[in-house]
Amino acid sequence: MEQEIRTRWYNRVSPRVCFFITVGLIALTATTLYLMGQVPWCKCGLVRLWHGVVFSSENSQHLSDWYSFTHIIHGFAFYLLLKLLFPRLSVISRLLMAVTLESAWEILENMDFIINRYREVTISLDYFGDSVLNSVSDIIAMIVGFFLASRLRVSLSIALIITLEVMLAYFIRDNLLINIIMLLYPLDWLKAWQVR
Repeated sequence: MEQEIRTRWYNRVSPRVCFFITVGLIALTATTLYLMGQVPWCKCGLVRLWHGVVFSSENSQHLSDWYSFTHIIHGFAFYLLLKLLFPRLSVISRLLMAVTLESAWEILENMDFIINRYREVTISLDYFGDSVLNSVSDIIAMIVGFFLASRLRVSLSIALIITLEVMLAYFIRDNLLINIIMLLYPLDWLKAWQVR
């Protein structure tokens, strides 16, 4: 049975083929977001490597921002989860699954009902969705996290996730866990702490 799994096509994807499929998925996501009405890059006309002001209409519009770290965490989480669920799949096959999941999230995150939810229950009052450039960068950040997790021990990956979450909570009073809580079950006291 194990020999059969190893010989299946999706376990024999070469790094080169993985690269082209990944680029294709990212291009498809970017095109979809553009057709959904997302701006290609910041309306300010600039493309910055880093934009660190959370309470700003330019947040999630440039190449990277504080929330890029949450997408690195996505990469760690996807690697660990997919390794647990599909231990016999090759790392490359799991990477393609992770890129597909992250791409789907980027599309979902930029749909009106999610954008409106963010604006209603989180600190993202000026959030109108990500620019296409920012979404592409977020997918790449996830790939970085996935790659790091594939090279590190599980304990170190978990330690890095905790470190990033604590860092984000300290610097911007937001992180992946808080974001999930506020989207699913908003807490008034947590929102009050965030805007303090």
